Amino acid sequence: MIPTAQGREHTGPAGANARAGTRRPADAVVDPVTARVAMVVRLEESGTLGQGPVRDALLALPREVLMPQAYVRRSAPGDRTPRWDLLCWTAPQDRQELLTVLYGGGSVLIQHDKEPILGRARGARSHGSMTSMSTVMSLTASLLEELDLRPGQRMLDVGTGAGVTAAVACHACGDTGVVTVDLDRHVVDAAGARLGDLGFRPVVVSGDGQQGRPGGGPYDRILVSFALPRVPDALVDQLAPEGRLLLHVTTASPSWPGLAVVTRTANGKITAELRAVEFAHRAGDGMGRIHLPRKFLDRITTEPGDETLRTKAAPPADTALGFWLALDHLYGGLVRDFGAEQLVIGAPGCGSWTRVRPDGHRRWAVTASGPRDIWGEIHDVAARWHAADEPGGYQLIIDSGGTQRATTRCGRLSWRLADTPTRDDGGPR
Repeated sequence: MIPTAQGREHTGPAGANARAGTRRPADAVVDPVTARVAMVVRLEESGTLGQGPVRDALLALPREVLMPQAYVRRSAPGDRTPRWDLLCWTAPQDRQELLTVLYGGGSVLIQHDKEPILGRARGARSHGSMTSMSTVMSLTASLLEELDLRPGQRMLDVGTGAGVTAAVACHACGDTGVVTVDLDRHVVDAAGARLGDLGFRPVVVSGDGQQGRPGGGPYDRILVSFALPRVPDALVDQLAPEGRLLLHVTTASPSWPGLAVVTRTANGKITAELRAVEFAHRAGDGMGRIHLPRKFLDRITTEPGDETLRTKAAPPADTALGFWLALDHLYGGLVRDFGAEQLVIGAPGCGSWTRVRPDGHRRWAVTASGPRDIWGEIHDVAARWHAADEPGGYQLIIDSGGTQRATTRCGRLSWRLADTPTRDDGGPR
């Protein structure tokens, strides 16, 4: 997926579906097989996908069967009344555009306002919001590759969506050991029917995915397709010896996510790491989120600020993901505007902000406003991060009592993962 203007959470459409009303040429040839191969080639060329069962599954998987209908946005992102069209594969006039949406690599919007998915009429929708989607293919493929799927493995797919992950798992592992869980009954009904159309018969159930499905475990592989503030204990308990669990971890901010990689050794010991990553799944249902409202961004852009500091201290690089992950957890309530040319970070809870721009050779101008010293917070964490040898990831300690803590091996930089994402205005934790 693509970064949003205010974070790195994969929440919206990408590629053709990100541009309202984009259509393929009227004389374009509708050829799902060619489109499917082209999608796989792009994933290979980007380094996301290699030879193996995931590639084989994606080459064999007709996405138009799993997603015979999909939404495209027809209104601009800032419009007060959002508008979408529901395209349908059975409508010849929709096929060219739908083919682009399904195989373009971006997220695919499949549900509007928690509606029933089966039996819908094609056409326009307005107001409301999209409530289910198929994740950007590059993110899904990279996680499936990380799982190292093999025949005979038992796989738990948490967050069914369109059923893409479940279908790949069925193809790679065999469907008798695949369980997929989603909170939305309508999503489950549609995915079960369409997986059946492909000849797959996994267990498809509606329920709280954070509780897993103990009756089908233990599982050799567990993939959670939405972000959470910590790893659910129930999923750890359902991990088989030599099993692997992947889950994106987030705070209330979408800006700097992590990927929890949890494994259980052959003798039953849990080991885990929290990797800083650039992109992640969107947050799970019910998670409080913060963002930079348009009026707040306008203030940051136009106002002179309370003060401007000129310094030789450079801000940490965008590529220093391990630093930004630590900042997000140690000082809460911050959101970055990734659409800005300069470094712009705001704390919407208290109205504080800072922007940093080059100011001559190896000098920087730091303009700030509000009660928080965001620049000071950045340099506090930067000093600790440098002292810890600039890690890109952290050991994740999961105690039997439920406490989860990220730490460097030297212990110089650590924090506790919250049970729920914080929305406070900062202060070291």
